[in-house]
Amino acid sequence: MSLRRPYKEQPKSFEFSQTSLDAANKIIANYPKDKKQSSVMALLYIAQRQNDNWIPLAAMKYIAKLLDMPYIQVYEVATFYSMYNLSPVGKYFIQVCTTTPCMIRGAYKLIDACKEKISENENELSKDKNCSWTEVECLGACVNAPMMQINDHYYEDLDKNKMLEILEKISKNETPKPGSYKGRKNSEPENNRKTLTNFKNA
Repeated sequence: MSLRRPYKEQPKSFEFSQTSLDAANKIIANYPKDKKQSSVMALLYIAQRQNDNWIPLAAMKYIAKLLDMPYIQVYEVATFYSMYNLSPVGKYFIQVCTTTPCMIRGAYKLIDACKEKISENENELSKDKNCSWTEVECLGACVNAPMMQINDHYYEDLDKNKMLEILEKISKNETPKPGSYKGRKNSEPENNRKTLTNFKNA
């Protein structure tokens, strides 16, 4: 795994909006007063959502002060987990799974679509600064390969044309519908059920 470094251009300050602060305080209240540092991961995620999908160093310092913990400990958490973005990724952050099941079923054609519509380079913002893409390890939807994640949602059973359609909607600031792009429900068989066919409630 490559070393995750903070973005060079950092804002000078950060603080939670009232909505974010209310959400943070609600989470902190779930822990004993002497264990509130345990909420650090949730608070980092709140900061990321508030700050256009990435966490600046100022947010880490703000959270450290809020939780009465050393800043370096917050920094260690934020830089360790790949779920936290340390540099701008755009309004739409696209993660394409290329682990074996997705790779076999055409994941790199999805990568080609990203290169055509977003940027030739991974982790580089599109010209309109609206989105970026990255290649990731297994996202746990192998049965519905190939697939990708955009922000909090999964897009499954894709091919290059469907991928391009999704990216076109994003370019127009439209929200594409998540789920299977073959129309199947959850992880049901592609060509109808082959087992448990005699049970009414199966």
